[in-house]
Amino acid sequence: MNAPPTDGPQGSTSRPNPPVSGDSPPLTRERPRPTVDPSRPFGAHLRMAWWKPLVVVAVPPLVMLALQVLSWQLVGVIEGSDDPMSPTMTPLKSLAINISIFAAGVVAVLLLARIAAVPWRSLISSPRGFDARRLRTYLVGATLLVGVGLGVVALVAPDSPGWKAFGLSGTTIGLLVVTLLTTPLQSAGEELWWRSAVLPAAASWVRAVRPALAVGLVVSSLGFAMLHGSNDPWLFGYYTVVGLCTGLMAIISRGIEAPVAFHVANNVLFGIVNTVLADGEPYAIDRSTDSGDASLLILGAVNIAMVVLVWLRERRSRGAGAS
Repeated sequence: MNAPPTDGPQGSTSRPNPPVSGDSPPLTRERPRPTVDPSRPFGAHLRMAWWKPLVVVAVPPLVMLALQVLSWQLVGVIEGSDDPMSPTMTPLKSLAINISIFAAGVVAVLLLARIAAVPWRSLISSPRGFDARRLRTYLVGATLLVGVGLGVVALVAPDSPGWKAFGLSGTTIGLLVVTLLTTPLQSAGEELWWRSAVLPAAASWVRAVRPALAVGLVVSSLGFAMLHGSNDPWLFGYYTVVGLCTGLMAIISRGIEAPVAFHVANNVLFGIVNTVLADGEPYAIDRSTDSGDASLLILGAVNIAMVVLVWLRERRSRGAGAS
């Protein structure tokens, strides 16, 4: 009797033949999606997990608050002040504010670069590189526009900003020095914080470009307005307009040179005028209810004019490049 056929020795377990090369496609690892997409506009060019923007929104305000409280307490000891947290601006308190805001902006950018694994330069401008010439050009234009806005306010509503009379004192000189040397850092810090970090981080929650930019603009603008701590509707609305306009400048120009230039010109010029028209005394920052009025519409128009200037300049620049 013939034995039944077997695939091997009697009693062994049958095993499938190993696959022959070419019978099945080779296994390949899926490449991770890039976290910076240069094909998308600045402000909507990042990809990250949903929770990472929450960290970017939450951490820098805590850094700024801690630095300001500690530095103002130190200033109070140096100046012998009974109320170191009062809103009256002395040179040392102004210096402390400017440095703390700049530090918070740097933390925001470095934090986002770290947790999103993106180059920090891509948070300054993308897809192009940083352009110092753009910064200078927009600084000149912003200075002219803000100067015109200040002049109109002085003519139409001279009492609205709380200006008193021209005065010169040691406090005045100290505040002017601090304004000229450190207010540009403070202004740049706010733009690093809100336009370089928060705007693209919040926009990453949405994939479609236009809705993503809208989300980024809304979150960064409202956060910027709330940070200024005013419950006056005129002031809150004005700060929101500033946030929206500087965000649009960044998106249109594909970087933060234009918003930094505008912010520097605005804060430096206002700082100088507020200082020299305080009758030689420290000036106070009043953001309480009823501290704003319709004169802020003039300054809002200046913001919008700067957006138009950026749009015209960028359109001409791209047209020249295409030709």
